[in-house]
Amino acid sequence: MALMEKTTGRRGFLKGAAIAGAGLVIGFRLEPRGLAGQALAAEGGSPGAFVPNAFIRIAPDSSVTILCKHIEFGQGPFTGFATIVADELDARRGQIKVEHAPADVTKYANLHWGAQGTGGSSAMANSWMQLRQAGAEARARLIAAAAKQWNVPASEISIDDGVVKHPSGRNAQFGELVETAQTISAPQDVKPKEPSQWRYIGKDFARVDAKPKTNGTAVYTIDVKLPDMLTCVVARPTRFGAKVKSFDPAPALAVSGVAEVFAIPTGVAVLAKGYWQAKKGVEALKVAWDETGAESRSSSQIFDECKELVKSHGAIAASEGDATAALSNAAKLIEATYTFPYLAHAPMEPNDCVIRRTAKGVELIYGCQSQTLDQAMAAAVLQLKPEQVEIKTMLAGGSFGRRATPTAEMAVEAAHVLKAAKHQGPVRVIWSREDDIRGGRYRPIFVHRVRAGIDGAGNVVAWEQAIAGQSFIIGSAFEKTLMKNGIDATMVEGASNLAYAVPNLKVSVHNVKVGVPTLWWRSVGHTHTAYAVETVVDELAAAAGQDEVAFRRKMLANKPRHLGVLNLAAEKAGWATPLPKGKARGVAVHESFDTVVAHVVEVSIASEGLPKVERVFTAVNCGQPINPDVIRAQMDGGLGFGLSAALFGAIDLEDGRVAQSNFHDYRQLRINEMPKVEVHIVPSSEKPTGVGEPGVPPIAPAVANAWAKLTGERVRDLPFARAVGKA
Repeated sequence: MALMEKTTGRRGFLKGAAIAGAGLVIGFRLEPRGLAGQALAAEGGSPGAFVPNAFIRIAPDSSVTILCKHIEFGQGPFTGFATIVADELDARRGQIKVEHAPADVTKYANLHWGAQGTGGSSAMANSWMQLRQAGAEARARLIAAAAKQWNVPASEISIDDGVVKHPSGRNAQFGELVETAQTISAPQDVKPKEPSQWRYIGKDFARVDAKPKTNGTAVYTIDVKLPDMLTCVVARPTRFGAKVKSFDPAPALAVSGVAEVFAIPTGVAVLAKGYWQAKKGVEALKVAWDETGAESRSSSQIFDECKELVKSHGAIAASEGDATAALSNAAKLIEATYTFPYLAHAPMEPNDCVIRRTAKGVELIYGCQSQTLDQAMAAAVLQLKPEQVEIKTMLAGGSFGRRATPTAEMAVEAAHVLKAAKHQGPVRVIWSREDDIRGGRYRPIFVHRVRAGIDGAGNVVAWEQAIAGQSFIIGSAFEKTLMKNGIDATMVEGASNLAYAVPNLKVSVHNVKVGVPTLWWRSVGHTHTAYAVETVVDELAAAAGQDEVAFRRKMLANKPRHLGVLNLAAEKAGWATPLPKGKARGVAVHESFDTVVAHVVEVSIASEGLPKVERVFTAVNCGQPINPDVIRAQMDGGLGFGLSAALFGAIDLEDGRVAQSNFHDYRQLRINEMPKVEVHIVPSSEKPTGVGEPGVPPIAPAVANAWAKLTGERVRDLPFARAVGKA
């Protein structure tokens, strides 16, 4: 997801977070369960632990626990944090543990926007220098502690593989130094290592969450078991915007195990001893809904409105030269209209949350993506102060943007349930898969109309692009930051900042009012802008009679990062080498979240008439690579996610009601359909950028471009399954 860009002073933040001594423990709630499910000691970890700053605890047993301020839902921040801190500490891999940090914006703000939260592929980018400094300061204090105990100069001491050493032969494990280290302040001039000194950064560092996630010991929200806990399932309306008019609780209360039935703003809550009883209670309920003002249009009607709008320009998002005049004089003109359907995030783990009362206020236990926002909005429901709302962030089974809603959807619903319930014990609120697929928060419908022209020499002379869709920023807390002159930046990113050199450019946007809850979806606006841009570029290359890679090289002459990934992907794919009959290559290159990715794909025709993507050659420039293994995994996952949507993804409204309900009709890519992928990382010494989302945007247009070469068919209405397949 893309959030507001607000910079907090890095040094100022570190100064506040790195106060020496026991005072650091104040305000910590350090009792989340470990990755393998073992309970950890409260308030500062193990007794006698060395807590050099808000991110690191070193116990007497020499274990190093790192507090990760970002949620781990598969994208790898736990491992990224471990890689950086282990390197700066010269620790052994085996002594590193990682857990989620508590919700505390004073210590754990995302430096890109000043609130604690995860999104915009920013986890490692915003934490990079912060963690290096934290690790360096902890290392300096361990060395100072050894120098004090051994009465030798600190300059003579080194750390290797978790052992503090002196040339005299003296050595110590970290745990032997924690008591002394806790009394020593870090020197003022501590600096992180030079790149030449790195041991782990830039190399593969095994994922710290791999073992518990594969042996079944990892703890998710649904695994939480608390005394006297009830489970809540909510009966929800079938049209967005509908409200409860009346309901008869008696049939639900007659279901064995059901304890309470009551209305909340999102529907009717059923509390029971377990999920199955609550679900059966919901099925037995009789609810009358007030659909006054509810969205009742079909997807096709919304598409029709958008198609009409893009016939003219809306609010101008980018303007250079005179595109209209230049197009009128173009030697060849390409005109194309694209449609992009609603898309669900469909993470493996749907929304869920455990909430309970505490002496302080309440505690929420769940996969929290936006701690500061969720604290504030849950507190408002319960008439508490935000600091009275504790959040224990759990591992989560995916998100792709779904867990970070501007309305703090999951936290607020759990707060309403707790507030209305007579039950005084903990409550677990669980959404079913059907609730998730039909519950809104989709990537909005979009329609693009592009007109682009070339001159007689094959040079692009002008580009006009009109975009129509629904803004999820309007009416949200982010409107003041992300809306400028009527333009939602998330709707036009990737088009308004076109990477290609075009002398005459006009990009505009229309905001369509629709009563469907929408949200950022992995790579946000780039999900649709990249497709329109990259497929039109291919059409222009064809019109100019030029090779698609060569055509892009010419237009990207002043974009070295784009050129670098384009050339690397083309080289690794053997772009100039002919493929056997029945196969074709396609290419696309796109920048999102400050990372540039190029995909070259090899495509054939599957038995059902769809593209079969056999191989993908990916090149990525994400600045300094922190952990290549995680980068490769995120490129794999991103292109697989994008390929699912391109081939199959569509949420349809029929009279305002969602037609799909589960994975049987909201189709995902299957393991046997995943192509063979080669990921090549461009070496760089620039600051790290994001990798969670940038692999998504270029995959669909790369496939479409290969498909056009293979079949002569330009696909302008996604998904492929409806445009070309037999589905």
